[in-house]
Amino acid sequence: MAKSRNFSIYLLKIGYNAQNALKEEHSLGDPLTSVEHLPAGATLYLSDNIPADPWWKAYWGINHNLRQVLKGAIVFLPVDDRCVALTFGHTYHNLKNEAYEYDFGLRTTLNAIDPKKIRSTDILQPEDAKRERIQSPVASDLTFFDINNDESIVKRLTGAVRSEFQPYFRHVTGANNIRISSKVAAPEISVLCAKLLEIYERDDFRTAFPDIQNIIPVKDPSIIQQLDARLIEAFQDESLDLVLTIPEIVDHDTDFQISYSGAYGTRKTYDSIYIAHYREFLSSRDITDIELSLLKHHRLNIKDENEQTKQSYPIYHCLLFDCEFNSNHYHLCDGNWYHIEQEYILRLKECLDHYFVEHPIMKECTKKRENSYNNSVATANTDYICLDMTSISPAGQSAVEPCDLYTVANDVANLIHIKISTRSTSLSHLFNQGTNSVELLRLSGEARENLKNLVPVNQRSPIDNAKFMVTYGIITAKEKVKKSDALPIFSRISLRRATQTLKLMAIECEVVLIKDTVDRKAGSSTT
Repeated sequence: MAKSRNFSIYLLKIGYNAQNALKEEHSLGDPLTSVEHLPAGATLYLSDNIPADPWWKAYWGINHNLRQVLKGAIVFLPVDDRCVALTFGHTYHNLKNEAYEYDFGLRTTLNAIDPKKIRSTDILQPEDAKRERIQSPVASDLTFFDINNDESIVKRLTGAVRSEFQPYFRHVTGANNIRISSKVAAPEISVLCAKLLEIYERDDFRTAFPDIQNIIPVKDPSIIQQLDARLIEAFQDESLDLVLTIPEIVDHDTDFQISYSGAYGTRKTYDSIYIAHYREFLSSRDITDIELSLLKHHRLNIKDENEQTKQSYPIYHCLLFDCEFNSNHYHLCDGNWYHIEQEYILRLKECLDHYFVEHPIMKECTKKRENSYNNSVATANTDYICLDMTSISPAGQSAVEPCDLYTVANDVANLIHIKISTRSTSLSHLFNQGTNSVELLRLSGEARENLKNLVPVNQRSPIDNAKFMVTYGIITAKEKVKKSDALPIFSRISLRRATQTLKLMAIECEVVLIKDTVDRKAGSSTT
């Protein structure tokens, strides 16, 4: 019986093949000319590194011969009028990032997978770049994985395929590439790849998973070019809405550091990912005018404890950014632009705008730091109590801040949460803070007692009666008349989730846009 073998397959974009799909600095050597079972027209490159000792051999002073080496290969295979790359080992790092179709693996998987036999999903929430892998001990449908289709992008999917595809492969994992296990022999590999290309070009997933891709990838090069121009403009303006992140799940069980490369100079490392560090890298190399080519050439590197690069990504793939173009909303994530349907945007606006109100006290911010603003409100208005940096958590539990400002009106305790800027990551934290604190106050008598001890006696009655409301105060330079439109698209989605949670608890909610009069482009702290 034929043995089943694992294949990792990338679909190259039109115009790319064995001659131009590899990075210029690749170390694969020349194509092999004598390979017995290579299909006609295919090209094979071999990764044959020099054996080296593992770092822990010298560390412990081991005298045994422990030379180890990583082997790999890439096969470029013409299929109809396209070309695929089959990678073995870790050789996929040698492919140019712009050379392959980023939706090939996931779309093909969505078209091939049995919707009731999913085993694992990788989910990205673009609002805060949160990534999550969920695995099921048994084959399940998407409802098991608790995917919120309005907020999440499915990045990877694993499961069993439908019966019609089982003669070719039985299980599939799709992301940028597709990973399958097949018993196909080398002479028939072209037939398998042609079948994968056929599956990729189908639209079956729209029926099987009608809501899984509410966020639609943008493929029109002319639109992408203009969106990239918006990105460069935002970078040059040092927009606070531009965020740098790691574009995939990272193992945080081991220490790592961040460095930037792509231009001559020293290689300073950092303990965290922050766009100001990349700007520092540019400044150290006297780069003042950023271009798209530089964002795609410069790299964010993850280094291990030996300062060896474990993973490396183009800066372009590490940027998160929202923008509007021709009255449409777009989001940049993992080096891909996504379009959010206008009808969905309108539904969000209709749902959220009525929460946005004018506030009699919180109208303007002249402070650089949130705690300074909170203290200034409490100082000027004795009915407001600053509870910034306090905690109501029961003994032995992690600290939970009740709110930044506390006041009472009509025998209702108003828990006011303040955040400077409209960055998605900051607002996600703000909205979660509001729901988490009021949930704790509803569930825990000890938390209510802790809050009572933080406020004057004459403001404790609503706490005893568990009468609360939540106010989100967002300090921003954006116009108040925009209401929910002043927030990034995924922050609106996050806000809607928060308002729905509060509504289930019968908690009133309001949102206040506070005019920001401080120039924050210098990157000063806001906490």
